[in-house]
Amino acid sequence: MDLRAALMGLAFVFMWSSAFTSARMIVIDAPPMTALAFRFLISGLIGIGIALALGQSWRLNPAQRRSVLIFGLCQNALYLGLNFVAMRSIEASLASIIASTMPLLVALLGWVFFGDRIRPLGIAGLFAGVAGVAVIMGARIEGGVDLTGVLMCGIGALALAVATLTVRSATSGGNLLMIVGLQMLVGAAILAVAAVLFEDWQVTWTLRLILAFAYTTLVPGLLATWVWFRLVGRIGAVRAATFHFLNPFFGVATAAILLGESLRWADFAGVAVIMAGILAVQMSKQIKPAAEAVG
Repeated sequence: MDLRAALMGLAFVFMWSSAFTSARMIVIDAPPMTALAFRFLISGLIGIGIALALGQSWRLNPAQRRSVLIFGLCQNALYLGLNFVAMRSIEASLASIIASTMPLLVALLGWVFFGDRIRPLGIAGLFAGVAGVAVIMGARIEGGVDLTGVLMCGIGALALAVATLTVRSATSGGNLLMIVGLQMLVGAAILAVAAVLFEDWQVTWTLRLILAFAYTTLVPGLLATWVWFRLVGRIGAVRAATFHFLNPFFGVATAAILLGESLRWADFAGVAVIMAGILAVQMSKQIKPAAEAVG
C-alpha cells in the first residue's frame, strides 16, 4: 500500500466516522428518510454537475451500470437509510461500532461468493470480531438498548458489505464522479418513495439541523463516497475495507465530544477486539501461500 492510498484511507475514515454524529443531529429534528433523500438528491446533482464539467460521460459500461444500481440500493437506501432510522432510538457511537464490522462481513462474503481464501489468521480474526461485538452488545442489552435499532444497523452493515464487493467492477472505465452522483440519485429515489409511504413531514428547524445537513451532504455524502471509489480502485475492496477498523475509535470519540454520549468499559474492550479482528483478517490476505512465495 503506497502513501497516497494510506492518506486517502485516513481521509475517508475521518469523513465517514463523523457521519454518525451528524446523522444523529439530523434525525433529532427531521424525519430520517426524508432528510436522507434530500441529502442524496443535492449531493447527486452536485456530483453529476462536477463530473460533466470535468468531461466525464453519462455513458457507463454494463458493469458500471449494475454497480450504480446495486451501490445506490445497498449503501445509500439500505445501509444509510436503516442507520438514519435506527439513530432515532440508539446512540451514534453504537451505530458506528456495528458498522465497523463491515470488513469482517466483506471477508466472509468474499469467501462464500467469490472464492476468496481465508487463512487460519483470518478465521481467527472473524471469531475475534464476533467476540468483540458480543462483549459490546451484552453490556448494551443489559442497559436496555433498542434491539430493533441494533437489527437495522446490522442489516445495514451487511448491505454495505455487498456494495463494497460489487464496486470492484465499477472502478474500471473511468467516470468515477459520475458513478458517485448517479448512485446517489438512485438512493434518493428509493428513499423518497419510502419516506412518502412511512413518514410524516415534521421538521424542527434549528441551526444544528441546518449545519449538520450541509456538512453531511457535502463531506460524508459526496466527498467521502468519491474517495472511497478511488481507494477501492487503487488497492481493492478488501484492503480498502481495512481502514474501517479505525472507524469505531473515531466514531465513538466524535459522538462523545459533540453529543456527550457516555462510553462503557465494554465499549472500549469490544472496540479493541474488533479492531484486532479486522487487522487479523487483513493480514491474512497479505500472506502468500508457500508455493507462491517460493515461485
